[in-house]
Amino acid sequence: MTVTQDLAKILARRISEDDRNRAALLLLDWTGCAIAGQAEPAGQKVTAAFPDEVGHCTRIGAGKASPLMAALHNGCLGNVLEMDDVDKRAVLHAAPTIIPAALAMAEHVGASAKDFLDAIVIGYDATIRIGRAVGPGHYAFWHNTATCGPFGAAAAACHLLEGSDLVSAFGLAGTQAAGLWQTRHEPDSMAKQLHAGHAAHAGVLASILSKQGFQGPRSILEGEQGFFAAMCPGANAKDVLLGPDAGWRLHETSLKPYPACRHAHPAIDAALQAQLIDGPIILETYDDAIKFCDRPNPQPGLEAKFSLQHAVAQTLIQSPPELNDFSRAALDKTKALRARITVKPTDEFNQAYPAHYGAAVTIGTQRYVAKDAYGDPEMPLSNPDLERKAISLMKHAAMTEAQAKNVITHSFALAKGSVGLMTYTESLP
Repeated sequence: MTVTQDLAKILARRISEDDRNRAALLLLDWTGCAIAGQAEPAGQKVTAAFPDEVGHCTRIGAGKASPLMAALHNGCLGNVLEMDDVDKRAVLHAAPTIIPAALAMAEHVGASAKDFLDAIVIGYDATIRIGRAVGPGHYAFWHNTATCGPFGAAAAACHLLEGSDLVSAFGLAGTQAAGLWQTRHEPDSMAKQLHAGHAAHAGVLASILSKQGFQGPRSILEGEQGFFAAMCPGANAKDVLLGPDAGWRLHETSLKPYPACRHAHPAIDAALQAQLIDGPIILETYDDAIKFCDRPNPQPGLEAKFSLQHAVAQTLIQSPPELNDFSRAALDKTKALRARITVKPTDEFNQAYPAHYGAAVTIGTQRYVAKDAYGDPEMPLSNPDLERKAISLMKHAAMTEAQAKNVITHSFALAKGSVGLMTYTESLP
């Protein structure tokens, strides 16, 4: 048995009602993110690029399309506003790769709500297992959402597509794995959203081809010229199989309360405790947070969402950042305070990372610490806060509060079996 084959066996374990409830909750979180993302310039450009699609699979904010195009379109949307869920140890966003693939395939085959949610559970597990195993050498250049997402998307799609071959689909998905961090260095780049859309598309394509007997490499993870050998220096493919009987990994994901890079969230939580006074401000955190988010003078938009300094200054001046707090006007408001902030890594937070995303803010003689970020399993986001987040995102896309609450009701009803998948999709814009 290869590692790739063993992973397929692990993904066949039992799924409980509690697992499906968690999948429905993550579905709601993704739905709000994707609806809001479609209303943004990046989402609008994705929709406009493919105006003549024909099919029967839902595209949020656009006409129906083939399962491949629906997966690509919806996959690009969920990450636009940087509010999608994250697995802190895999350092990736599972939702925008797994859920679009599962949704497209579920509609394509006419799956039940139960099978749709099961596919989400399975897809999350595959992506997160691989993401946790790839190591820092991979993350240094590769965007884990983009590279590990195709595997989970393939697993979700294969669960729904009768006659597909998961091991072969893993091989086909893995050979399409791509997505470089250069996009983070260029503020105008929208490639990060394409990463998620491509991953969802790659997984659906792999599953459809595998059903036709189109073979992929069956040792894609551990092979001598496979995924780990080529792209994961210092990592061991066998780590994908750790804890074969453990609970499903989607219970360990984090939900984001603030529309900023997750690496900035512990700094926000620490700043929430602080009282602003005159003098220098010291922000301590872990190396990856600084690598991705040390931006004392960011540009408006996406770059501002990846600025520790802006996140902390905004929180100290007014409140945690909201969707409209990354504009030029917002940056002008935080400029003077940003200049007072010094960012540095410390052993305290580096040693705890990635199991714990932590930060501390020191102002004067007072030091305020957040050992975990709100929304992590250690400090889970409450259901009322999740619903408020979803409503805020959908209203950002010009939906009414009543329409948003309808989406919420139908998302949760899927897990109870009281509505079918079509009822959920008909509530979407």
